[in-house]
Amino acid sequence: MALPMVERDPSLPARVTIYEVGPRDGLQNESGIVPVDAKVAFIEDLVSAGLPVVEATSFVHPKWVPQLADAGEVVARLPVAGSVPLPVLVPNERGLDRALEAGVRHIAIFASATETFAAKNLNSSVEGQFALFEPVVRRALDAGVDVRAYVSMCFGDPWEGAVDPAQVVGVGRRLLDLGATQLSIGDTIGVGTAAHVARLVGDFADAGVPAARLAMHFHDTYGQALANALAALRCGITTFDASAGGLGGCPYAESATGNLATEDLVWMLTGLGIEHGVDLPALVRASVRMAEVLGRESPSAVVRALA
Repeated sequence: MALPMVERDPSLPARVTIYEVGPRDGLQNESGIVPVDAKVAFIEDLVSAGLPVVEATSFVHPKWVPQLADAGEVVARLPVAGSVPLPVLVPNERGLDRALEAGVRHIAIFASATETFAAKNLNSSVEGQFALFEPVVRRALDAGVDVRAYVSMCFGDPWEGAVDPAQVVGVGRRLLDLGATQLSIGDTIGVGTAAHVARLVGDFADAGVPAARLAMHFHDTYGQALANALAALRCGITTFDASAGGLGGCPYAESATGNLATEDLVWMLTGLGIEHGVDLPALVRASVRMAEVLGRESPSAVVRALA
């Protein structure tokens, strides 16, 4: 298998963490139901490929995301208290109850930077969402469970248009103040560009939130995900969300197409001489197997080139 030439840029971080979201954020947007056996095998393949974190599923009500109605069965077959974190997304206290009952040690909550998306995704307002999250975060931390926070629509909103960076920073600061250990900044509809990324990271720094507390979650709707990831690297970001095979989108925003493909990110990082710990051939094999389950070719350029 071909690998990129390595040209180390000493101005960039020496190592990054890839937070794999394919089994949750990737599969939640599928039109059909993926069998439990296939989901579990996918997660196991991703862990075997060296992904240091693999988000397994979401304890959301099946009415809202029927593709993840089998979350309990999936989690029951995984080592959720093992050495590799297998977080689950929880939308509310009921979701947290299910996570705690299942022995989950890492959860994520999902906030919005805009009013319209908060209404559509959370049936709440931007202000009201914090009242929903506060007991979830408090109870999770009391139980010794780590909490990550996502913020959606950080670069643009399909209903509201451009999003003020100050609004994103305000929401993010409040989530960290609640007790989240990491904040994932989402370009949910893929409209961000490199300078916009640098501006937002800089605004967080000015508000007292260092790059070490941030992760970046890019979508590739306009082909900008890798360029944005490189811009974030230059700003000191060392955690990136990505989805094996480029799977995913958002069930509440039709313009949100596939996530940044993990393979494409790994190829770029490898070429830059940045350590990531992922076995690219094994990762490609995992994505090819899932593409076969889904009955279509992977949207990842690297998977298509190397498979």
